[in-house]
Amino acid sequence: MARPKSKRDLLVLSKTNFTKLKDYVDSMPDTHAELPNGYLNRNVRDVLAHLHHWHIMMLDWYDVGMSGGVPAMPAEGYTWRTVPDRNRVIWSQYTSYSLGEIRDLLELSYMKIRSVIQQHSDDDLFTKKKYKWTGSTSLGAYLISATSSHYDWAIKLIKKI
Repeated sequence: MARPKSKRDLLVLSKTNFTKLKDYVDSMPDTHAELPNGYLNRNVRDVLAHLHHWHIMMLDWYDVGMSGGVPAMPAEGYTWRTVPDRNRVIWSQYTSYSLGEIRDLLELSYMKIRSVIQQHSDDDLFTKKKYKWTGSTSLGAYLISATSSHYDWAIKLIKKI
C-alpha cells in the first residue's frame, strides 16, 4: 500500500503493518527473540521497545502540541541530528524488561496511537501546517512515521537479526 493520504488509509496500513510485525515475531522461537545483545536493536525485544518508546514520544508531542505548547522534539536535550544518541538512551531504559513485558507495553501504546488517529478527520490529519507544533508538515506525517513506516522498518530489521 502507498503512503497513507487519508485517515482510513492510515488506520488500515498501521494495523496491517502492526499485525505483520506481531505475526512475524509470533512465528519466531522465543529463544531467538530474546537473544542477549549488548548493543542497540540486536534482538526482537530491543526493536519492539524502540517502537513502544517512539509511540510514547509521539503521544507526548501530541499532548503538548495540541494543548498549545511546543513539544521538545525528538526529546529534551536532543535534536534530530542526535537521534542515535536518544535511541541509545531508549535502549538502555528497557534492557531489564522481558520480551513479554515489552510486547504488552507496545500493544498498549499502539492502541493509544490508534485512538489519536481515530479522533481526527482527514483534514486534521493531512493538512500541512494545520497545527503550529507540526511545523511545515502534517499531523498525519508524524503518525505515519510513528506507526506504519516504523513497523515496516522494524520488520526489515528483525529479519536481519
